[in-house]
Amino acid sequence: MRSLDVTKTAFSNTLRSKMRTFLTVIAIFIGAFALTLTSGLGAGINQTVDRIFGGFGEDDVIYVVPQIEADATDQDGPPEYDPDAAANMDSGFGTGMLTAEDIETIENTEHITSVSAEVAAQIEYVETAEGGQYQAQFDFALNDALAEVAAGATPDRGAMEIAVPEDWASIYDTDDPEDLVGESLTIAAPNAVGQLTEIEVEISGVLHGTLAGVGFQPIPSVALAEEVAEINLEGYEGQVSEGYIMAAAEVENLEENEEAVKAALTDEGFWPMTLEDQIGMFETLIDAITWILSGFALIALLAASFGIVNTLLMSVQERTREIGLMKALGMSSGKVFGLFSMEAVLIGVMGSLLGIGLGLATGFVADAFLTAEDGPLGGFAELSLFGLNPLAIGGIFLLIVLIAFLAGTLPAARAAKKDPIEALRYE
Repeated sequence: MRSLDVTKTAFSNTLRSKMRTFLTVIAIFIGAFALTLTSGLGAGINQTVDRIFGGFGEDDVIYVVPQIEADATDQDGPPEYDPDAAANMDSGFGTGMLTAEDIETIENTEHITSVSAEVAAQIEYVETAEGGQYQAQFDFALNDALAEVAAGATPDRGAMEIAVPEDWASIYDTDDPEDLVGESLTIAAPNAVGQLTEIEVEISGVLHGTLAGVGFQPIPSVALAEEVAEINLEGYEGQVSEGYIMAAAEVENLEENEEAVKAALTDEGFWPMTLEDQIGMFETLIDAITWILSGFALIALLAASFGIVNTLLMSVQERTREIGLMKALGMSSGKVFGLFSMEAVLIGVMGSLLGIGLGLATGFVADAFLTAEDGPLGGFAELSLFGLNPLAIGGIFLLIVLIAFLAGTLPAARAAKKDPIEALRYE
């Protein structure tokens, strides 16, 4: 019997007991469907992260923040008094900030050509030219590298400019983000004793909201953030020292010098990260969640494999005389094994094709609905909840077929071992 004949015979045999085969296929289908959804979910969100970050940021920049000392989290009781830390605390910056000395250390690190520092800036409200006042707080100025603009451009770091969220168009009575570009905006910044100073700025661009959180608050230019920070400190009577949230260090030939610069900054007590490092943190978390969800789908497939075993064992018992006849007519034990193994594989193929097909359809339809402009998640720019990963889909298909084949080996081996004389006598 040729391989094609074995396949045709196996297919017709699986249809002998349609209800039993259907229920077994459904069990495989559930596992394939769940695996396809979790795989597509992970692929979609990873693709979204790549789109959000991939086209933005500066390829030759390392972002630097202070390291969190292990002793601060591991020790019992309050930490020992540190005069230098206390001096920073007096200035209102706390110990989790970069000092002017830290910025100088970063600037003097080999292969670093320039450093931009992020100051802490607090505002009271913003006021439009028409007199409307609205609550707001600044996003990080250095997040301009991650921002996605709907109109205009990100702020010039040296100018008094600001980029505002897309939904701010409503306070200008317009639906077109382009109408906001070039408009003036007044920033009210409080000093240490609560007095307000107004700064007039120009709107340079309008921001999309993104999964990175960039675009939900206005992004000031570096110069504007520094101006507001200086106002915040006016009237403060204690010791004032400079403090920075983070720094962006431009590195000469980052691809070659990245590891050396990171090692040097780490030795100085800093935590350096490139844009790729930040993307990797997101994707590692997403992959971990995807694997956990996939584990539940694999449990469903394991349960389905017992269904295949049960279905084929019953089939072997019901077809005992038929097996004896086939072997009496010269069919080898290997061919008998292959026939029943093929039946198991066909059940796996049918269940996987149905599960993968419906899983892909469900994923793409749900993604289109949820991320449509007027959908529940339509406010997230470039968001994709479901994506196609051909390698993952192929892997799911092969995994299910392999599980089905392994599940069919026990019934197939039992059929192959049947003695033809005893089988023909079976009632």
